[in-house]
Amino acid sequence: MSATEDLLAEITRRAAGTARVLVAVAGPPGSGKSTFAEHLADRLGPTAAVLPMDGFHLDNTTLRELGLFERKGAPETFDAEGFIALVKALRREADLSYPTFDRGADATVPDGGRIDQTSKIILIEGNYLLLDRPPWSDIDNLVDLSVFLEVPRALLLSRLIRRWRAHGLSEADAAARAMGNDMRNVDVVNDTLRTPDFIIHQN
Repeated sequence: MSATEDLLAEITRRAAGTARVLVAVAGPPGSGKSTFAEHLADRLGPTAAVLPMDGFHLDNTTLRELGLFERKGAPETFDAEGFIALVKALRREADLSYPTFDRGADATVPDGGRIDQTSKIILIEGNYLLLDRPPWSDIDNLVDLSVFLEVPRALLLSRLIRRWRAHGLSEADAAARAMGNDMRNVDVVNDTLRTPDFIIHQN
């Protein structure tokens, strides 16, 4: 049985014995977290929902005021406290909304997503869910299972360049963006990783 099948079986087992199961799906930029979380949700059925962390990006005006615009996507450029408050609320509230992120507009969308009482399995996906530094480390005590997507560095770089090319950047500019800020964030994720319950190798 593959690691993914083992993970699905464990999530299903836990969901049978509790009101709501929270699963953290973490990985560096370009690791395919969103795609993997959606795949899990499809396999788990209609009671599973995906909740992305991206809606907690600080807005660009705030980032410029803080001198962090060039580091957008780094841990300090997110509203970590707001995100953790949302994860806590998932235990208390059956229905709630959360912000999403519009990549085309490069802006968050308040109340862009919703979790309702039919959502018994919440697949929370984001880069820094397994970061071993406060306040991110608080997430460890808030979720039932944690998953890390492990991807070779060279493949991450290739995917990130391709992502920027899809946004209209030239090959040189896409490579510069990927090798600069993006790969710095890859290193942050990999160098400050708490031990996950499951590791999924992607290649």
